[in-house]
Amino acid sequence: MLDYPALHAVAAVIREGSFERAAAALGITPSAISQRVRGLEERLGTILVVRGQPCQPTELGRTLCAHLDRVRLMEAELAPDLPQGMESGPSRIPLKVAVNSDSLATWFPAAVAAFGIETGVPLDLTLDDEAHTADRLRSGEVLAAVTADPRAVQGCRTFRLGALGYAACASPDFATRFFEGGMTPEALGAAPCLRFDRRDGLQVRWVRDTFGVEFDAPTYTVASTHGFLDLAIAGLAWGMQPTALAEPHLAAGRLVELVPGSRLDVILHWTVARLPAASLALLTEAVRKAASATLS
Repeated sequence: MLDYPALHAVAAVIREGSFERAAAALGITPSAISQRVRGLEERLGTILVVRGQPCQPTELGRTLCAHLDRVRLMEAELAPDLPQGMESGPSRIPLKVAVNSDSLATWFPAAVAAFGIETGVPLDLTLDDEAHTADRLRSGEVLAAVTADPRAVQGCRTFRLGALGYAACASPDFATRFFEGGMTPEALGAAPCLRFDRRDGLQVRWVRDTFGVEFDAPTYTVASTHGFLDLAIAGLAWGMQPTALAEPHLAAGRLVELVPGSRLDVILHWTVARLPAASLALLTEAVRKAASATLS
């Protein structure tokens, strides 16, 4: 049987990043936090927390914290059925969800708002590339994810949401400077492009699908959907923009498509833990409804 007070201490250290902040969050002394964490590690015979700035979980530490999240969620679901005086009040346990930045900037807020208004249950959103959000679910960091990875995740259900469209866009001045002689592999290799992070492969994929070539161009890394759009409008570089955000700027002439009509679709899925929790079911309903209203 796990020592849950000790496990709460481990989770607090990992969540807060230090023993001191964890102690303040739990209302006990740093010494008591340290004793609980060390005691659980000694009983299990392994390290759960890598001490540092900030403290980080080991693989087992992360697994145990994910287990604790599920236990707390189920306890919160059970609370209304407990005898009067035993319930702990309204649940303030956040549901941990991984989502990609472009979804959060376009269709996902409608799902969050609908769910929050209906339930009052808070969400803890983790941003990651859509190709890697499912890894957050596999590691136990989150209970659900918007993902482009259709592979099954053990203990989870997956629903197809639809396609998030992208267009290769640049400012008119940028297109004139770099592509006045046409969209050639040589011109693409000289024209700066944007990428969200080092794992963002949309620009490379578009060039490969459209021109059948690989390319290596000067690259600006911009981990912000709106920053990505603003820098393209400013004429710094070209990049793959969510069409939901780009369309008004294309219509107004602030952006142009490098190859009109040559667009990419990223198929998104909703993968969620198989837990008998009403809050997860309601969140799934809100996500699928918002996706059906926006995604193709």
